Amino acid sequence: MARKKFKELFSKKSKTGERAFILIGALLLGCFFFMMTASNVTTRDYDVQVYDVASETIRSPITIENEAQTERQRQEASQQIDDRYTVSSEITKAKTDAVKEIFSTIGQADEEDRPIDQRMDIVKNLLSESVKEDLTDRQLEQLLAIPADEREISEKVFVDAMTGFLEDGVKRDEVQQTQEEMGERIDYADVSSKTKQALRSLTGFAIVQNASFDAQETASARTEAQHNVAPVIIRAGEIIVQEGQTITNDVYEELQLVGLLNNTRNVLPLVGLALFMALLTGILTYETIHTLKKRTGSGKSVLLFTFLLICMSVLLLKPIGVLGTTEQHYYLLLPAAFAAVLFRHLLSERFAIGYAIVYSILAAIILNDKIPGSLNMEAALYYLFAQLAAVYAIRNVKDKTAMIKSFLLLVIVQVISVLLFLFFAFEKYAWEAVLLYIGFAVLSAILTVILVAGVLPFVEAGFGVLSETKLLALSKPNHPLLKKILTDAPGTYHHSIMVANLCEAACEAIGADGLLARVGAYYHDLGKTRQPQLFIENQMGRKNPHDKLSPRQSAEIIIRHPYDGAQMLKNNHFPKEIIDMAEQHHGTSLLKFFYYKEKEYNKDVKEETYRYPGPKPSTKEIAVLSICDSVEAAVRSMKEPTQEKIHSLVDSIIKDKLMDGQLDCAPLTLQELQVIKEAICQALAGIFHSRIEYPDEEKVKEAN
Repeated sequence: MARKKFKELFSKKSKTGERAFILIGALLLGCFFFMMTASNVTTRDYDVQVYDVASETIRSPITIENEAQTERQRQEASQQIDDRYTVSSEITKAKTDAVKEIFSTIGQADEEDRPIDQRMDIVKNLLSESVKEDLTDRQLEQLLAIPADEREISEKVFVDAMTGFLEDGVKRDEVQQTQEEMGERIDYADVSSKTKQALRSLTGFAIVQNASFDAQETASARTEAQHNVAPVIIRAGEIIVQEGQTITNDVYEELQLVGLLNNTRNVLPLVGLALFMALLTGILTYETIHTLKKRTGSGKSVLLFTFLLICMSVLLLKPIGVLGTTEQHYYLLLPAAFAAVLFRHLLSERFAIGYAIVYSILAAIILNDKIPGSLNMEAALYYLFAQLAAVYAIRNVKDKTAMIKSFLLLVIVQVISVLLFLFFAFEKYAWEAVLLYIGFAVLSAILTVILVAGVLPFVEAGFGVLSETKLLALSKPNHPLLKKILTDAPGTYHHSIMVANLCEAACEAIGADGLLARVGAYYHDLGKTRQPQLFIENQMGRKNPHDKLSPRQSAEIIIRHPYDGAQMLKNNHFPKEIIDMAEQHHGTSLLKFFYYKEKEYNKDVKEETYRYPGPKPSTKEIAVLSICDSVEAAVRSMKEPTQEKIHSLVDSIIKDKLMDGQLDCAPLTLQELQVIKEAICQALAGIFHSRIEYPDEEKVKEAN
């Protein structure tokens, strides 16, 4: 009783210690993640002055508008807009009509042959007052002197030229210049020089200001020009100044604008990073706890290895981040899938996938070229695809053919990932660069396979972790101990195979480790090889030696076999999980046959004498093995096993173990026990299915 309480107390302390170990590891891991990524989300301060020479290339850590530069460009665009003028069509029409009136009146006065002074009087009388006020007698005299045969062409040349200039608009300061330009236009007319002189004298009358400054239109045009100027944006990652360049006033303003000269750090990115790292650490912690629930024995060695491997993998990202990833794609060389594959073999596939996602996110931050707020999604997706492919492909490191296939699949996935981003990129890559990056991806796959194949066996041995690969190796029929069971105790071997089938089906039904249960079942009765003839399945029709032994002697022999088997497994350096299955599969159950046999003549016999010393099954797999071991032996002893009888037998065995307390230490629920019962009955139904009864050959002949 005291020993039992001590074991329970020790078990509670062990679980409490393991939880504390997990929490401390999670806290340290979160702090490690934070330290590795802090420099990638905060800006660096530079101690530079105007006209200094930049000692390194400085990039903008954020995307921000340079408002001062934007305003300068808008002012320049506004100043480039000329003043807007409104051309008066009324003035243009009035002057055109006036000139036409002058030529028409001159023509009327020329109808009769009169002296020039009489013709001038006639013209003055015919002209409107507004026109007479602006014309001088000298101008009229010169116009009247134009020969009649040149008057029509002169009018056309003058009116066309005048209309063109006035419609374009004549500003106040352009009147004289326009008059001169019109005079030059008249000089090209096909008329006499005297006529040209007369027409030139009329330009002062015809060309006047008809364009006035339009303040509203000018303001609107300048406003539109300002709106058309796009904001000057400094993009995150954009080079502000190259190494060796002089820091001008504009460069200095940009450095100050993006916060590289503030000498103060914004704590908000660090707060956000701390929350993000807590989330990522929480994911890994949850997956670790979920994985360790399915493991037997202490998980501290596994936790230590997991912590160290994660830290080492993340630490390798830092030197790659220092080298830069924008132009040099050195991150393609990193065998990032190595750790994920180890976790797949040593822990679980689910944990490996969770780790792959977390690692890819960390890579996106660490490899962002220290541009706060940016993520290197190319590196993140490359690592994610590589890790998922490796987790799926690399399963059996001892099978050379399987490893070659895994390597080829990994190469294909990584090369496709590289080409994917190269083809998506806007910039054009030379074929030499494309081949170089493909070579990086292939080399990374080679390193991953070599590291996994070389390191995994040592890690398994060093940390005592039972992997799927090791379980598969132990399950091979040519294993020396399995061959020993087959040779020395063939009945026990057959019984173990049957129990293994039942265990695997039941464990997989409740989400436990089916492979572990199967392998453990293979070796659970190894201790019977010490004295195989004393176990009924190996007697094969021979006399039962127990008939000559007392019940107590027989019980001592039977009770010893789990511990003999556990010792043999220890001597052969078997994993602790398999040793525990051999030692605990009978728990503290009672040898009822020999107990009641002695009770027939000894009423004072104690149950403790005929009970296994334990311990009771401590995991789901061992509890399932305990149930299946009893079920297989009981069903084998049935003369006519029917489905109803099997179902009733399995139900009674499970209830008996529950009532006897044999499942108290196993983390099984009543619902899971019901699922186990159904899975065992279904598996036994496939073994003891009904067969067609073929007629006897002699009877068939007689009937014919």
